[in-house]
Amino acid sequence: MDKSLHFGNIASAAFAVVLLIVGVLNMVLVHPVPGLMYFMLAILYVPATNSLLRKKLGFGVPAIVKIALGIVIIMFTLGVSDLGDMIDKL
Repeated sequence: MDKSLHFGNIASAAFAVVLLIVGVLNMVLVHPVPGLMYFMLAILYVPATNSLLRKKLGFGVPAIVKIALGIVIIMFTLGVSDLGDMIDKL
């Protein structure tokens, strides 16, 4: 397994951390169900998960799918969710 740092791995791990933070905020401020969904989505962005999927199933999540899903998640979080409304009130 390649242990070197790549921009894609760093960006993916950073987005996973952001999703975990949003998940915790949802668990505390809104409702546990959206928080759990953010936790499950964060698992997709951890670089070790992609390596595990490639090893066990023979395929990983392509970068373009991660980017598109990330854009949808950000739009949903800031535009539609209750957490976005709470941020607007501040």
